[in-house]
Amino acid sequence: MLDQLEQVEKTALDLIRASADPAELRELEIRFLGKKGEVTRILRSLGSMSAEQRPLVGQRVNQLRGAISSAIRERIDHLEAERMRRLCSDPHFDATLPVAPLHVGALHPITLVTDHIESVFRAMGFLLLDYPEAESEFYNFEALNIPAAHPARDMQDTFWLEEGVVLRTHTSSGQVRAMQEYPPPFRAIFPGKVFRYERTDASHEHTFHQVEGLMIDRGVSVANLIHSMRTLLGAIFERDVEIRLRPGYFPFVEPGFELDIQCQVCGGSGCPVCKYSSWVELLPCGLVHPNVLRFGGLDPEQWSGWAFGLGLSRLVMMKYRVDDIRQLLSGDLRFIRQFAQG
Repeated sequence: MLDQLEQVEKTALDLIRASADPAELRELEIRFLGKKGEVTRILRSLGSMSAEQRPLVGQRVNQLRGAISSAIRERIDHLEAERMRRLCSDPHFDATLPVAPLHVGALHPITLVTDHIESVFRAMGFLLLDYPEAESEFYNFEALNIPAAHPARDMQDTFWLEEGVVLRTHTSSGQVRAMQEYPPPFRAIFPGKVFRYERTDASHEHTFHQVEGLMIDRGVSVANLIHSMRTLLGAIFERDVEIRLRPGYFPFVEPGFELDIQCQVCGGSGCPVCKYSSWVELLPCGLVHPNVLRFGGLDPEQWSGWAFGLGLSRLVMMKYRVDDIRQLLSGDLRFIRQFAQG
């Protein structure tokens, strides 16, 4: 695998150095670093490696990502400098002419927080996975211990498509897929968009974002779960935030918990976002139910795990003190421009 990484690095750097077109460089970035790129594909194979090999390959992959990103940025800067030199040498170029106003774009706040979360969990050795938004009824419900007649199906108003396919109601639908794909032990997150057929208000939307987290190992406990959650929230908010853990019911975990965060919009004084309760439901979590482990092909006598479903949209609201979730997907550029950096 290390030899393969060396070959990928050589190929990528040779192509980058030979490129004379910024558009071609962007295509190379997608080819090697995109979600389906060569480096990402190798990163996703870490779960199938031995415990001794995994950290070595993971470290080398991170070095490779950095080397390719740096080479692309340096090549783009070089091409731009060359373009400017050619432009300035043109006798028809007039540097005193006024320029058009520069409009600086901005990453969406969901993108900013997602990137931050991914970097935090990568540092803790988690895989970054991606699963379908149009999901089978089996993975969205049955494999999560929610059979056809289970009352928990009424908890999630579902967009039904054809032939037993649904728009996934939670990123939890990736849990059993991950267990079937990667041999234990492993740890992974899978962020993505989810859909609920429900009435919208300041804190509810029919389309929103979650991040699912899953850890499968031997002897996993609630203490492991709480430590990971505190690490995540501390890194996102860059300070300690007040949380509470209370019992919660979810068919795919046992025991199950609701992790709430003190409302960061009102500071706990009460507002429409927290429904004047001072708390916002942020992170359903718990230990993976034995039935879910069995659907994933694992023996619950040998393996255990924890899982969480982080409300990414609500986390964005708390971090940036957004008082209406509907603003996140409104497409209003005035809202997005507030997050422009520099």
